[in-house]
Amino acid sequence: MNIVITGASKGIGFDTTLAMAADKSNTVIAISRSADGLGKLKSLADGQGLNVHTYPADLTTIDDAGLQNIFGNYPAIDVLVNNAGILINKPFTQTTTDDWRNVFETNVFSQLRLIHFLLPWLSKSPVAHVVNIGSMGGYQGSSKFVGLSAYSASKAALANVTECLAEELKPLHIKVNCLALGAVNTEMLNKAFPGFEAPVNSAEMAAFIAGFALQQHKFFNGKILPVAVSTP
Repeated sequence: MNIVITGASKGIGFDTTLAMAADKSNTVIAISRSADGLGKLKSLADGQGLNVHTYPADLTTIDDAGLQNIFGNYPAIDVLVNNAGILINKPFTQTTTDDWRNVFETNVFSQLRLIHFLLPWLSKSPVAHVVNIGSMGGYQGSSKFVGLSAYSASKAALANVTECLAEELKPLHIKVNCLALGAVNTEMLNKAFPGFEAPVNSAEMAAFIAGFALQQHKFFNGKILPVAVSTP
């Protein structure tokens, strides 16, 4: 399979790349803004003989020609894991319009644009599956926290559009699901909740995401699935 993972330079994206590349019949296309983080990923993957191709790119600014340079040599894409995301931890009264725009550009618009661009590749796969990595912060009825309004709203938008795209892309036989993650020990969690220790680490969550992305298109489409032991 050809698998695309965004936000792959650290945390859950880094570990999900390694988990999905563990099957050496898979080729993982790892994308992130951080060339340094991707360099570490590539070194580790090469040391294990894994098929990981890394591409430093900012998905909020890259144009179609840049995307074509990344994907033009791949005949099809089987799985897309939209994991890239940013978090701004500010009270609503201090959150600027630019803050809101920045969060939505990364957490929603860049991901929709990538899905749209990759439709010709995804439509060539008999098992095409788009997995949007959401958050319990964007899950309706879940606990909400001061300072995370922009992040939570962006994840709620991503969850809702997952349901919409699952319907729209049925004629192309592309499945679309959203995993609303709870607390996982990552740099992002520490930014949101300094000092909090989650009961799940990124490697454990990555193993779940990898298994879901590769297998569960058979059973789920258009679903927003909470994956949480703690919220925190």
